Amino acid sequence: MANVPPSSDPWTYSLRLPNDPRAARISRVTLRAVLSSHGMTELTDTAELLTCELVTNAVRHSDGPAQLRIRHLRESRLRESRLRESRLRVSIWDTNPTIPAPFDAPPSPLDRFTALTEAAASLDATSGRGLLIVRLCADNWGGYPLADDLFGISGKLLWFELTPQQSTYEIAA
Repeated sequence: MANVPPSSDPWTYSLRLPNDPRAARISRVTLRAVLSSHGMTELTDTAELLTCELVTNAVRHSDGPAQLRIRHLRESRLRESRLRESRLRVSIWDTNPTIPAPFDAPPSPLDRFTALTEAAASLDATSGRGLLIVRLCADNWGGYPLADDLFGISGKLLWFELTPQQSTYEIAA
């Protein structure tokens, strides 16, 4: 699918995933198809990597299903300007209510530096780097608990955002 113009309106896709090791691959394939269909292919590689990390954690650290949610968000950056910020937000819900650090607090302005320091200190680690990769590559990230509600949904939601790079022409226009 070549030369598809980027979507101008917000959209959302959701996919329920079983607690199965194949869920990470299925989520990558789904994400790739969605981004291609909406002309956001420049985000595909990073979004696939980060989605795979979060889905893998959901499968490993919970005993129930998970859900992938892919959203395109647009919001006015400046009230009187035509400039609108476009973002991709990917969320993973799972049944484990424990939010891993540092996703239990908002990212700080120095978080990328902190994440790089942690990465350098654990060069020999063979696991436990998924959330570190998210912190290094995402433009924004976070998590929050989901308490039981009318529908019995509980657990946690971890998410990340990526912002497409605007060309110089788009910024000047």
